[in-house]
Amino acid sequence: MVASAVHEAPCIIGPRITVRGTLVGEEDVVIQGRVEGNIALTAHLVIAEAGLVAADIEADSVDVRGQVEGDIVAADAIILRQGARVAGNLRAPRVEIADGAQFRGAVEMDVPLPGAVLRQPRR
Repeated sequence: MVASAVHEAPCIIGPRITVRGTLVGEEDVVIQGRVEGNIALTAHLVIAEAGLVAADIEADSVDVRGQVEGDIVAADAIILRQGARVAGNLRAPRVEIADGAQFRGAVEMDVPLPGAVLRQPRR
């Protein structure tokens, strides 16, 4: 197997796997099973439709299709797809919540506004 091919495929936590503790890594991860504890990735995280995460998450980007109970912090973006269920706070420069996603929490986006927007007078 070529070494570069190893890094192209994400790590998959299968539907019959439960991880309890801290998940740390530098590779893309797809969660189809259950993770309880904390997740810290310098890569992309996908929580699949059947995935259940009871953890605080820090990653470059997070794509939620399943269920998350915990806060999510992303360096790039958080996307809650149709059918996602999230109970926790979201913090990222870009947050997308699709129609049909269920979300309970707060959203914080530390994004500087363009100068033209800041100069417009308030009505």
